[in-house]
Amino acid sequence: MTHSTRWVLAIMLTVAAVACGGKKPPTPPPPGTSSSGPSAFPATGPAQPGRPPETAAVSNEAVTASPLLPWDNQPIDVINGPDSPLKPVFFLYDSDSLDEAAKDVLKANADVLKTYKTWVITVEGHCDERGTAEYNLALGDRRALAAKNYLTSLGIAADRLRTVSYGNEFPFEAGHNEAAWSKNRRAHFMLTSK
Repeated sequence: MTHSTRWVLAIMLTVAAVACGGKKPPTPPPPGTSSSGPSAFPATGPAQPGRPPETAAVSNEAVTASPLLPWDNQPIDVINGPDSPLKPVFFLYDSDSLDEAAKDVLKANADVLKTYKTWVITVEGHCDERGTAEYNLALGDRRALAAKNYLTSLGIAADRLRTVSYGNEFPFEAGHNEAAWSKNRRAHFMLTSK
């Protein structure tokens, strides 16, 4: 590279930096990572038709107060992906009661829904594989309703919240032991429209 070519290149870079304000725009984290740490999705799970694979450990830990990604610019399938701002809540065996950790997760989800006021979500009720299909559908329904009712108590309009029970049809984890079952007893949140 000649001395004059380097000089012209240096001037062009300086002009470009001044024109852009010298700052690079922030970039969102790459898919599969989260700016607030691990998500509450389980560590493993088979991909279901129309559903992205989920990752991370089962937990009813509250979402930490961190800046939300610009979710209103994202397509629904990305928002419903593993880094979703809407985290699932988990239940004890044969229970539809929300413990304090689950309530903390729901409070964080309510904050997201208050930020994105046009979002309509479906609260899915899920169970582990034990019990009859009819029993699990009823239990999944109670779990979805428990989560919905708590969100409405936090000020989220009921007409923004739909519920559905899948019983044990869409497990996060396909195993046949407590480690798998604990990941499947949940209320899961899917963005329906925005």
